[in-house]
Amino acid sequence: MLNLEEGKDIVKLARQTIEHYLREGKKPEPPEKTGGVMEENRGVFVTLNRNDELRGCIGRPLPNQTLVDGLMDSAISAATQDPRFPSLTLEELEDITVEVSVLTPPEKIEVEDPKELPKKVKVGRDGLIVEGTGRKGLLLPQVPVDRGWSAEDFLSQTCVKAGLSPDEWITGNVEVEKFSAQVFKEEEPEGKIIEESFIS
Repeated sequence: MLNLEEGKDIVKLARQTIEHYLREGKKPEPPEKTGGVMEENRGVFVTLNRNDELRGCIGRPLPNQTLVDGLMDSAISAATQDPRFPSLTLEELEDITVEVSVLTPPEKIEVEDPKELPKKVKVGRDGLIVEGTGRKGLLLPQVPVDRGWSAEDFLSQTCVKAGLSPDEWITGNVEVEKFSAQVFKEEEPEGKIIEESFIS
């Protein structure tokens, strides 16, 4: 678990990384003194919003990079490589709020009958990964909360994110994993940074 000061640091680092990349066209050097949780391998996502509308979201679901490296790479990717949006401009950055989600390692949801999956998913705590037929989709735990989804809706929409039919989770042809996240975000562009935890 990160404390609020660490959370503030990673949100600020994400913003600074994006600004540097948009100005210089290259990734900045990581901070000299990180240590602690920043050097631990963690999954991490960076989400960018403009006027409460998504403007970019990319990350690393698996803990195969240190938090500082995964964070900086994800920040640049969210700003410039999300295929749903054009690359962010430096001028636009002034209107963007930055949100960072630090993930727990995903764990497979084991059920005998796929119809039992919704009982194993808690909206407001779990994020989901659906994988099958060579496709994979991930939705962060804050997404169903923001959109008022049930556990069934959440499973269906994660399938859609993977490019699968909404009811694919019922067929037993996909693997479903869940994870939790600590979320730190700006209340307004470059404003106060708060924590929203989605941890069991």
